[in-house]
Amino acid sequence: MANIEELSTPSLILDKGIMQRNIDRMVAVSERLGVPLRPHGKTPKCAVIGRKLTAKNALGLTVSTLAEAEEYFEGGISDIFYAVGISADKVKRIQQLQQAGAEIKCLVDHPETARQVSAAATRAGATINLVIEIDVDGYRAGVSLEDPAFLELAKNIRELPGLSFAGIMSYGGASYGCTSDEACALAEKHRQELLKAKSRLAGLGLECGVISFGSTPATLHAKTMEGVTELRCGIYAFQDLFQAAIGACAKEDIAVSVLTTVIGVRKDINRVVVDAGGLALSKDLSTAKTNDDAGYGLVCDAESGLIIDDVFIDVTSQELGLITTRSGGPLPFEKFPVGSKVRILPNHADMTAAAYERYHVVDGDAGITDVWERKNGW
Repeated sequence: MANIEELSTPSLILDKGIMQRNIDRMVAVSERLGVPLRPHGKTPKCAVIGRKLTAKNALGLTVSTLAEAEEYFEGGISDIFYAVGISADKVKRIQQLQQAGAEIKCLVDHPETARQVSAAATRAGATINLVIEIDVDGYRAGVSLEDPAFLELAKNIRELPGLSFAGIMSYGGASYGCTSDEACALAEKHRQELLKAKSRLAGLGLECGVISFGSTPATLHAKTMEGVTELRCGIYAFQDLFQAAIGACAKEDIAVSVLTTVIGVRKDINRVVVDAGGLALSKDLSTAKTNDDAGYGLVCDAESGLIIDDVFIDVTSQELGLITTRSGGPLPFEKFPVGSKVRILPNHADMTAAAYERYHVVDGDAGITDVWERKNGW
C-alpha cells in the first residue's frame, strides 16, 4: 500500500478505528433503547462498510439510491429499505432486485404516487412493498396525519393491485437544529405520532410490520423508543463538523477527511493554497449556522489526523481551497511548506464523500491499510 505522502490529491481518507468506535457506540445506544438498527448506507455507499454497519443488532440497511441497494445486495445484505420516495420508473429495477433474492421495502407519501406505482407494478407483474412516510415536524417530506391524503394513501395501498403495505416511518430531521433536550423531546414526539398512525391504520385493517424512526441526533438523545421496530441512523459512522457543532459527537469522532497538497504560500496576505476546493470538499457551510463556524473545513496534520489549532478553509473555488486562521492571527507557515500535505475535516461527510470513488483506509499509526470502493450515482 502507498503511504499518505505518496497519494495523489485530493483523496478521501477513512480512519477505520474511529469509524468502528462510532459504530460500536450506536449499537450500544440501540441496545439501551431495545430497538434494532437499520443503518443508513447513503453516507458510505460501500459494501465493506455496510457489512460492518450490520454486523451487530441490525435488521438490514437503509439506502437512498437503487445503486446503493444493488451495491449492498451484491455485498451480501438482502434486507433493504429504499427510503427515498419511489417513482414508477424505479419499479422494474426494484423487481430485478427482488427476483435476485433481495427483500426491498420502498417509501411513499402521496396517493397519486401509489396509483402510478400500482400501474407500473401491474404491467411488470411485480409486487412493491410500501412504507408510508408520515410528516411529524414539517421538516421535509411525508404526509401529515391530519391530511385526508394520509387515509387516501393507505386505502390505495390496501386496494390497488401490485402493492403491499409494509409499515410506517418518520424522519426527525429537525433534530439537527436542536439542543440535546430538544432532540429528546422531538424523538418522543415522533414516537407518539408513529404510534398514532399505527392505530389509525389498524382501523383500516392495515398492520404495521415496520414502525421506523430515523435521525442520528434524536436517536442519541432519546429516552425511549418503545413501540418502534427499527432505528435508521446514518451519519454516525463517519460523523462530521456539523454533528460536532450540535453536540452529537466530538471532533475526534470524525472518521473521514480529505487529503490535499499545499500548492501555494502567501505570507503577505496570511494565506496558504491547497488543491482541494469546492468539488473536493463540497460547498456545504452548515457549521456557519452554529456557534462553531468551520468555514469549508478544519485543517489537520496529514499523518496523525490531529487538528491544527485555529486553522481552517476560509474560501473555495472549484479546485482550490484557501487556508487562513479563524482568529485573524498569523498562520503557522512552518506547518505548510509547498508540496506538503494536510487533511481537511468536512462539514457534511455525505456531501464531501460523494466526490470520490474510493476510500484510502488508515488504521492508527499503521498508515494506509486498505482501499475500499464506493458506489456513486443513482
